[in-house]
Amino acid sequence: MAANETSPFESSEMLARFLISTPLLPESWRLCSKVNASAVNFRSFVVERVGNVVYVAFSGFQMAGGGSDPSWRTLEPLESIGGVPLFSTRRNKEEEEPVKVHSGMLNLFSSLFNSIQNQVLGILENTDAKSLVITGHSIGGAIASLCTLWLLSYINSISSSLPVMCITFGSPLLGNKSFSQAISREKWGGNFCHVVSKHDIMPRFLFAPITPHTSQLNFLLQFWHFSMTSPEFGKLAAQVSEKEKAELFTAVLDSLETATQNGEAAEASVPILFHPFGNYLFVSEEGALCVDSPHTIIKMMHLMLSTGSPTSSIEEHLKYGELVNRLSLEMLNKKNIMLGNIPNSSYEAGLELAIQSSGLANQESAVIPAKECLKSARRIGLSPALKAANLPLSLAKVVPFRAQIELYKSRCDKQDDQMGYYDTFKTRGSAKVHMEVNKIRYKLARFWDSVIDMFEKNELPHDFDQRAKWVCASQFYKLLAEPLDIADYYKQGKHMEKGHYIEHGRARRYEIFDRWWKNREVTTGEENKERSTFASSTQDSCFWAKVEEARDWLNGMRSESDSNKLDTLWGKIENFEQYAIELIQNKEVSIDVLARNSSYSTWVEDLKEFRQLRANVQRFPQQFGRFLDGEVVP
Repeated sequence: MAANETSPFESSEMLARFLISTPLLPESWRLCSKVNASAVNFRSFVVERVGNVVYVAFSGFQMAGGGSDPSWRTLEPLESIGGVPLFSTRRNKEEEEPVKVHSGMLNLFSSLFNSIQNQVLGILENTDAKSLVITGHSIGGAIASLCTLWLLSYINSISSSLPVMCITFGSPLLGNKSFSQAISREKWGGNFCHVVSKHDIMPRFLFAPITPHTSQLNFLLQFWHFSMTSPEFGKLAAQVSEKEKAELFTAVLDSLETATQNGEAAEASVPILFHPFGNYLFVSEEGALCVDSPHTIIKMMHLMLSTGSPTSSIEEHLKYGELVNRLSLEMLNKKNIMLGNIPNSSYEAGLELAIQSSGLANQESAVIPAKECLKSARRIGLSPALKAANLPLSLAKVVPFRAQIELYKSRCDKQDDQMGYYDTFKTRGSAKVHMEVNKIRYKLARFWDSVIDMFEKNELPHDFDQRAKWVCASQFYKLLAEPLDIADYYKQGKHMEKGHYIEHGRARRYEIFDRWWKNREVTTGEENKERSTFASSTQDSCFWAKVEEARDWLNGMRSESDSNKLDTLWGKIENFEQYAIELIQNKEVSIDVLARNSSYSTWVEDLKEFRQLRANVQRFPQQFGRFLDGEVVP
């Protein structure tokens, strides 16, 4: 098989078969049915252990808001739950929209959070379970997704390795595009499996552009006021005319078609508020297939719904039990895909098998679009493993650039002016050598930004950030290059416009490399190994930025009159001084830090003079007070 066919879509159908061969789906649905049947009150969930697996199932019978509550159709930012930050990575670009989720779903989860936290944390502390499954039907599925996100973040914070899986049935969409991308960047997409039946309108519902002027608004409010598993739903649905059902069905179908007509171009002209995330297991009476590409998910949602009717789109939301029970038999039976000509390859056989599993094989108008959709879901180019294998070749091309910067640093540190690496570059003129180093700085930055981009797009293996070769290479680059970035930042006077470097100017790549280095596997004795000589590069890559801040604090001491602010500044100065002394004593700095005319050495001399002056002021407060006020004392 060609390199660009290493991840063909037929694996989606195989993955679906594997999942259905396990007890995860039947047990999850059994618990969902149990909690739905026992939900005499709103906002309930059950916890049950089956073998070595603990299940937490959320009821689909939830009060989701409507009428006077606008949260049923709005989004709000999501950064943390229960004080635990949900996403460790920042947005790729500052202009990207913040991560947002459905307000009504977030409000529901928040109302349950204390109870969820107590029970789930109790499970983590007092059980020997090997895995945890969070599940839910309908609106309960959205709450299950939020619970899983919180739990994944919490587990990361305590360095636990307990596997967590979220399985939802007919769950509505939950968040915006940034939300979907954030989950992908955290490598959490594989923790979510959303089971969606062929015609169920609930997972597709939020694609429709709802306004107070749409004729189906009355039904929509009823639809969201109660989950469709509510005992009241049958009564409500019976009160809705066939015309209103048809209008709702058409509105959702048209919106899905618009969203998929031109791919990303359509999104620009017709913004989509909600985006899918994780894996979608599309199920029908003929089988199932699993898809993880958001655009492919939306396309399959449209193609499958287009073969349904207003009535089936509502009724199927309540038939997941039948589908799950049937799948165990249907998916394990050998399908007859040899209709007509025998497929020429395993790829074509997989394509036919996936089309049959989607339930679209007998829909002539949908077969060709469905095939094209599934083909587009294949990875273009090399597989993650092959990309990772070829990446050292790209690294080898930039290694000479790194060597040139090392040579530049060595020359700077040996110059007679005794300014050192950082200050020489900061005060650089138009000499060719400085201009060349500046160009190299940009080239190296582009290389490492491309590596991060591939990793966050899942184009590299999931454990790439744990591989020693790349963790060490990125750390070496950071220690060598970031002092140059800091020098350029202060040379350009950007701190006067934006603020100091660490908070307002630091490139995102360095924050990511910090995390890679912090999370690396440390060998025995590595952290306690003492240095006999000074480091080739200062081990705190932000050291010079801290020096620049310390210089500002010292200047502030000379001009500030407020005693409280003076105490704060002096505390910061002393803390940095002690920190720098410890780095030097441990030989964790480069020799350029100790150069006679470096910014740090100059700051140390200024601090000595200020201390002496301060001591004299305290000894002779009247005379020095007048002197500091500008008077000439004879």
